[in-house]
Amino acid sequence: MSAIAGASELIEPTPGTRSFRTERVVRLGDVDPGGRLRLDATARMLQDVASDDATDAGLDGAWGWIVRRTLIDVRHAAMLDEAVELTTYCTGMGRSWAERTTRIRGHAGADIFSSSVWVQVATDTGRPTPLTDQFLDTYGPACDGRKVSARLGLSGPTVTAGRSPWAVRRADLDPFDHVNNAANWAFLEEAMAPGAVRVGRAEMEFAAPVMHGGNVEMAVERGDFTAAWLVEGDSVLSSARWTAA
Repeated sequence: MSAIAGASELIEPTPGTRSFRTERVVRLGDVDPGGRLRLDATARMLQDVASDDATDAGLDGAWGWIVRRTLIDVRHAAMLDEAVELTTYCTGMGRSWAERTTRIRGHAGADIFSSSVWVQVATDTGRPTPLTDQFLDTYGPACDGRKVSARLGLSGPTVTAGRSPWAVRRADLDPFDHVNNAANWAFLEEAMAPGAVRVGRAEMEFAAPVMHGGNVEMAVERGDFTAAWLVEGDSVLSSARWTAA
């Protein structure tokens, strides 16, 4: 089976294979002025449930994971104080990466479907390393032979995109000394129009680490969708897109 682009479609779980469930409550620090769950807070939930699943599965702690691409499909926004259930499972694999799909459903109607490609790296070097036999044994059956790639698909900044400085905060750095994937979603939040309807599809790709102390800029182009990028000189660090439903 040839590999397809990871985190480009949303897959239901394979019956009878591993999935992990947990619950959260949407808190004050997770929402916009309208009380609706922000994209960066959604990404933090996705990151946390992935970690909880790995802990529950007893995965070897010698390996770390770095997000390559994420797709978030907001079908009904989660609201402040809403209790939500997160169900996460593996839906594809490659040499050093795996696709994780997560469904968030809330007691008040929240419905968010997401998929991410995570690359396994050695924690001492940060370099990709092949998936372990332990991982394959634990999550392989859920993939049902589905192969995914870690390639990126979003375009770079347009020549007409407006640019402005982007402050990288030390508070957003992770143990790899670059901006954590969830915190990185803040630039798309900034690019979206104030009060934007929070039903639609968001995509984020991480081409290179966003580091503290550089000359990082945010580029934004608005039209039928909102496209945004973090760039440093001629290098694209992150690309994002929000398409309202």
